[in-house]
Amino acid sequence: MHLLLVEDDDALGALMSRGLGANGFSVHWEHDGDAGYDHACSGAYDVMVLDVMLPGMGGFELVRELRHVGVRTPVLLLTARGSVKDRVDGLNAGADDYLVKPFAFEELLARLRALLRRPRDTIRAEDLTAGNLRLHPADHLVTVAGRGVDVPRREFDLLEYLVRNAGQTLTRDQILERIWGASAPPRANVAEATASRLRRRLAAAGWDGAIVAVAGVGYRLALKRG
Repeated sequence: MHLLLVEDDDALGALMSRGLGANGFSVHWEHDGDAGYDHACSGAYDVMVLDVMLPGMGGFELVRELRHVGVRTPVLLLTARGSVKDRVDGLNAGADDYLVKPFAFEELLARLRALLRRPRDTIRAEDLTAGNLRLHPADHLVTVAGRGVDVPRREFDLLEYLVRNAGQTLTRDQILERIWGASAPPRANVAEATASRLRRRLAAAGWDGAIVAVAGVGYRLALKRG
């Protein structure tokens, strides 16, 4: 499971990153709300843990803005502010759960697992399009010009990541962390091999877009002009 952590306390952030990583999460850690917002909008995460008191965009504002732009990823707010009003404000902003510091790590894990067990229709991801390609994350379906295309899991994950970041070059390290997880590095050329298979599969289906290799960097999704 891919988790975005936005926490400005270095000691707590490091502790949480290690603990979550040891419990099966692939953690990306940001220290301020503005950077957290940019990463959250990529759609690359299964769940997010946001501190309320952050440099830049605060946690309440951050979750409110994410919901406004359609990001439905489950959010757990983490804060030292434990009044009823604070909890209500956080939930009204769009958070799914709220945990007050100091907390037991076991409770954090239990709350995250509970969020991830929710029925998919309560956190259903929106359909994505790229030219004549439509991707349905919730159902693991891909269509090109209305016809279904069988796309294996890793290729599907790579395609979703590229579509969500269309026009942006994603580095090989970003792709490896997102698709395979930082805790279990795959063989050296797996990103290249997966991108190559996905390219051939979509070209054979008649997709009017392209997965562009950026030499020495990574890959970018582009749509053909004209």
